[in-house]
Amino acid sequence: MDAIGRLKVAREDRAGYERDKFRLWTDADHDGCDTRKEVLLAEAVKKPRQGKGCKLSAGTWRSYYDDKTVTDARKLDIDHVVPLAEAWDSGASKWTPERREQYANDLGAERSLVAVSLGPNRTKGDKDPAEWMPPAKDATCTYATDWIAAKLRWKLTADRAEVKALRAVAAGCGDAAVTFTPAP
Repeated sequence: MDAIGRLKVAREDRAGYERDKFRLWTDADHDGCDTRKEVLLAEAVKKPRQGKGCKLSAGTWRSYYDDKTVTDARKLDIDHVVPLAEAWDSGASKWTPERREQYANDLGAERSLVAVSLGPNRTKGDKDPAEWMPPAKDATCTYATDWIAAKLRWKLTADRAEVKALRAVAAGCGDAAVTFTPAP
């Protein structure tokens, strides 16, 4: 993963972080489905029924963090691959509230937000790859690739421990490519 070398290395600073500084789950396209439901619809292995007010029922999802099949959307979290606190530490503290809202609801990248089982996501919390990796062994390369792509997309920095952990994972990932489109 040559893209690791494109990450700007810098110290992180959590000063002033509050989750409320990132407005979550907006309905940017005004179709009645907020960001959470848009991700659930996009990632469904078996599409859920969509009722009034974008109420989702039935459906099947695959949580790649733990390699589990989930049939109840309430048992899924929508994970910011790079958590909000980590984004804050890595440069989002300097963004406008509008930019933080764009980040928190990023539907413009296929893998910035992912539907995953509650357990692994809650264990992850705001940790970076130096502190947490998905429990499913087959998920580590995908996760590292998604992490790097999100950091590069949003021009976020990485600390030394994070880069070291990403390099260690990348050593076992063969020719995994990181692709991203810079955030608008």
